[in-house]
Amino acid sequence: MSKKIYLCRHAQAEHNVADDYSIPDAPLTALGKSQAAALAQDARLNGIRDEIQLVVSSALKRTLQTTKMGWPQTVAHTGGLGKVICLPQLQECNAYPCDTGSPREVLEQDVELAGFDFPLLTPDWNSKQGIYAADPSSLNARARWVRQWLRARPESVIVCIAHGDILRRITGRQYSWKNAEVQLWTFDESEGAAAAAEEAPVRLVEYITAEGRAESISSDAAASASNGGAAAEAETGASGVSLPNLASSGSFDLSKELDSAAKKALAEIEERVKAKADVVQSKANELQALEARLAAAEKRKAELEAKGIKV
Repeated sequence: MSKKIYLCRHAQAEHNVADDYSIPDAPLTALGKSQAAALAQDARLNGIRDEIQLVVSSALKRTLQTTKMGWPQTVAHTGGLGKVICLPQLQECNAYPCDTGSPREVLEQDVELAGFDFPLLTPDWNSKQGIYAADPSSLNARARWVRQWLRARPESVIVCIAHGDILRRITGRQYSWKNAEVQLWTFDESEGAAAAAEEAPVRLVEYITAEGRAESISSDAAASASNGGAAAEAETGASGVSLPNLASSGSFDLSKELDSAAKKALAEIEERVKAKADVVQSKANELQALEARLAAAEKRKAELEAKGIKV
C-alpha cells in the first residue's frame, strides 16, 4: 500500500437532525460533539492516530469542530491546529445554506475555532461557483482534483475530515456514511487503474469505526454521484449489502439501489417540502391580497385629497 488515506465524515450536525437545509454553515449538535469526543477515545483508532502525518479538513464549521474534538492527539503531534490544512475543495457539494461555508473573517472570529489558519480560503470559496459549483460536472472535477492533490502530497499517511456527499464523489462509491465514521482508502495501482491515472482512482481497504448513525442519501446526490472514471470494484458494506461502484458502472438506478428505509425517508422529506411549499404559497397569496388592499387605500386617499379632504 503506497499511501494511506483515512477518510472521516463529520459528527452529527444541526441540519442532520430534521433535514433542515436552511441552517447556515450548520455546526455540530450536542450529540455531535459527544460523537466527536467519543471518536477521540475510540480504541479502534489506537496506533492510527500516531501514524498520521497530515490532517486535512473541510473548512465548514462542523468538519472543523470534528477535527478539533475528534482528532486532538493527531492534531497535536502534527503541529497543532495551525498546521491543519483547511482545504476549500473538501466542502460539501450542494448549494444549500447548510452546505455553504462561512466567510474567512467569520471563521477567524469564532472562538470555538481559534487556532485554525485559513490561508486557502479565497473570497469566492463559499460562492458555489466555478470549481465550487454544485453541478455534476464541477463536482466530479473537484473530487478528481482532491484525489490528485492527495496523491501528490509527500506524506504517506493522511486523514481527511469531510462530508458524506463529497466523500461519495471522491471514492466513487454510493455509500451512506455514518456520523463520525472512519474508513481507510488507498490509491488503486492495479494494471487496470493505470489507464485511469489522471483520475487518481482509489480503493477501499478497511472500515475502521463509526460513532453515529447512517445518513439518508439525498436524491440529488444519489442520482448524480460519480467518481468520473476512478476504477474500483463494487464493495460490500458493513451491513453485508453489496454496494454499487459508480466509478465502473455507467449508470445508477436509484429505485433499485435505495432500500425501503431510505425510500421512506425520501418520501417523508418530500412531504415536508411540499407542506412547506404550500405554506409559502399561502403566505404569498395573503401578501398579494394585502398589497391589493393597500393599493386601493392609496388610490382612495389620493381621490379624497384631490377633493380637498385631508385624510
